[in-house]
Amino acid sequence: MALKRNHSMTAAFSMASMTDVIFLLLIFFMVTSTVVFPTALEVNLPESSRQTAIKPSTRVYIDAEGDFYVSVAGSEPVRVELDALEGALLQARSEAGEETDDCVAVYADEAVPYGTLVKVLDRGAAANLKMVLATKPAPESAKSTADTAEK
Repeated sequence: MALKRNHSMTAAFSMASMTDVIFLLLIFFMVTSTVVFPTALEVNLPESSRQTAIKPSTRVYIDAEGDFYVSVAGSEPVRVELDALEGALLQARSEAGEETDDCVAVYADEAVPYGTLVKVLDRGAAANLKMVLATKPAPESAKSTADTAEK
């Protein structure tokens, strides 16, 4: 009396775990893509203990050599002369569209003289634009001493 077991194998594949993995990868790449801030220029920003939540779409870069670049909404920065900066800012503002605010971020290298930075801020004020100076976050130790000195 030979007992034969009836084992039948199904050719189905459960996609539930695969969709979970894909969903987690999608979330990971969405989160990391907002953190990445690619720029074509190397600008060593000064440190600041306070940061603003404003994220302007128009940016002005001033590198260590004193060259000026204008970028709109993540596009490649275009080199401009100081005399043409006001016109470039107005053109960038019109390219950005009406739904954006009149705010421009200035990314100036630490080596840029104060007078050059003031000239850029004056060009922005002449174009009726709000200018925000971009800085990198200060270390936690500097933040705590700045907060106690402020009080």
